[in-house]
Amino acid sequence: MPATDRSIYYAPTRADWRQWLAEHHATETSVWLKIYKKSSGMPSVTYDQAVDEALCYGWIDSTSGRGDEQYYLQFFARRKPKSNWSRVNKNKVAALTAAGLMTEAGQTMIDLARKTGTWTALDAVEDLICPPDLQTALEANPTARTYFEAFPRSAKRALLEWLLNAKTEQTRARRIDDIVSKAERNERANQYVPKK
Repeated sequence: MPATDRSIYYAPTRADWRQWLAEHHATETSVWLKIYKKSSGMPSVTYDQAVDEALCYGWIDSTSGRGDEQYYLQFFARRKPKSNWSRVNKNKVAALTAAGLMTEAGQTMIDLARKTGTWTALDAVEDLICPPDLQTALEANPTARTYFEAFPRSAKRALLEWLLNAKTEQTRARRIDDIVSKAERNERANQYVPKK
């Protein structure tokens, strides 16, 4: 979505971003945060600081938007109740909680994730544990299995998460077929291919 479709906020410091979240986390659903690059010389919250503060209020980062040579835009939104938690963000949450920075709003999202299973949903994916149905399909096609196992860690992780996020058994079966048939040709499923 273009940045012009949403409000843009500039936070010169981490404290300014935290204050914006404190005031707006419950009333706004999203915002584009303007983050200045170091080379610009402008004071600015950093990306990592912005993500940490967002987690404290139950928000999450998403896509980046265009800026110019001095800044870029980063989209932040309220975390959806059904969104899965990455290990990176869970580790951040542990550190933020230990530092006393977690707010009630952030803790509410964490508690909900633990209750619904989204807190641990990505654990097997991040450990690159192949689910039994995909493992069976790969074992039935040794060429596909060999190529799949040789894919970079990041590619395997992306494919396993894509499979995990299938909403129906039919979709899951189609994705397994796609993963195996493309792996047999040493290609990765679910890849954007630009039009020629």
